[in-house]
Parts: sequence; C-alpha cells; structure tokens
Amino acid sequence: MDPLLGLALCWALFGGLHVGLATRRVRGALVRRLGEWGFILVFSLVAAAGWSLLNWYYATHRFVGAAGLALGQVAVLRPVLVTVVVTGVTLSLGSLFSYPASPYALGNARTRTPRGLERITRHPFFAGVALAAGAHTLLATRLTGTLWSGGLALLAVAGAWHQDRKLLATRGEPYADFVAQTSAVPFAAILAGRQRLVVRELPWIGLAIGLGLAVVLRSVHAGIFAHGGAWVSGATVGGAALLGIQSWRAMRRRARRPLDVRPAHALSG
Repeated sequence: MDPLLGLALCWALFGGLHVGLATRRVRGALVRRLGEWGFILVFSLVAAAGWSLLNWYYATHRFVGAAGLALGQVAVLRPVLVTVVVTGVTLSLGSLFSYPASPYALGNARTRTPRGLERITRHPFFAGVALAAGAHTLLATRLTGTLWSGGLALLAVAGAWHQDRKLLATRGEPYADFVAQTSAVPFAAILAGRQRLVVRELPWIGLAIGLGLAVVLRSVHAGIFAHGGAWVSGATVGGAALLGIQSWRAMRRRARRPLDVRPAHALSG
C-alpha cells in the first residue's frame, strides 16, 4: 500500500472515531448507557488505540515516499518555523497545568471568567498544537511527515471548533459570554480590545516546564518516533490519563462546594 494512502486511512479511522464518538447524538446515547465516566473511559480507550496505530504506521513509513516541502532548508525560514514549534509546544504543555480548573476539564460544569492563558486564547492547548503541527507541516522532509503533521493541526483546529459548539449548546449564556470575551486565535481578543493580558495570572511554572520540555524534545528529535512511535503514543496517552485523574479529583472537590451558577461576566475569577 502507498504510505500516504495508508497514513490517510489511519487518520480517517482515528479522526472519524474521535469526532464521531464526541457528537451530541452518539455521546448522549453512550452516556445514557454507560454513565458519564463510563463514556469517558470508552472514548479514551478508543482514542488511545487509534492514536497508537496512527503513530506506529507513521513511524514505520516516515523515511519513504515523496519529498516534503522541507522549508527548514531555507536559511531565513528555519529559525522562524523552529520558534513557532517551540512556542506551540510551550503553550500547549503549559496550558495543562491550569487544565483542571478550566471550563474544558472533564466533569467541570462551570464556566469561569477568562483567566491566564485563556485571555490570550480560549483554547491554549489546541492553539499550541496547531502552531507546532502547522510549522512541522512546512518543515517535514517527506510527504508522510507533512500528512501526519497537517492532520494533527487540522484535528486541533476542528477540536477547538467542536468544543465551542458543544459548550454553547450545553451551557448557553455563560459560555457565550466566555466566547465573546476571548478568541480562538492567540492575542486576537486582546488586539481587538475585548480582553487584556494579566501577567500575574499566567502559569509561569507550567510555561517554564513546557519550554524546557520543548528544548529536550528538540535535542532528541531524531529518536522521538523510535520503537514504532511508542514514546509519542505513551507520553500522550499517559498525559491524558493523568489529566483525567486530576479532573476527577477536582470534580470531587467541587461537588463538596455549592455550585455558583452566575454568568461568566459576573464571576470574580
């Protein structure tokens, strides 16, 4: 099978299941049968299997096939694209440190006023992934790398769009207020005057760790997809599991407190 076709089929399987299970009709039916956390478990297992298959296929075919754009060979573009990758990795990893308190955390039914990175972009994780993957699409030396990175960038953009649609439908005005005060594109709301940057709210420790990990990943770049992509699959699946546990614990803490149902614009933060 042509490597590009095989990789495209892996993306179609992973993306189709990932998005399909998250649609309101399918998700609602599964939640009624399995419960909220039962659905999360099934969704996570399916996503982990699809993601691991995708990474394995790419890892075993990443050096074959047609050449990619390889814009890293252009001296003036390489530092720009590498900076975008590092920025994206730092943003996405740094956002995970405030994830349990975010409006998107598993089990969180509240929409707070925008804080920290949410003032820059309401989807810091997705925005970071889109930046890093988008730059890798241009840097890739093979079309298989272009397709893998491009698919990840597209999935991040689609994930942010889908999350907005879902929460607008389920939370109504509180989340609509949150959307009105923020932007999906980094810094767009600040430049438009709808938001302001509050430096003291930024997760500086998380961003510093994210930057450090970005530097480490750059130093071991050649071996990231060794062993059939096991490092990539293991790190992402393990990280998602850890976030799920943190969200579950945060949900239990919130359950012990009265639910504040005021709109997002009325919350103090």
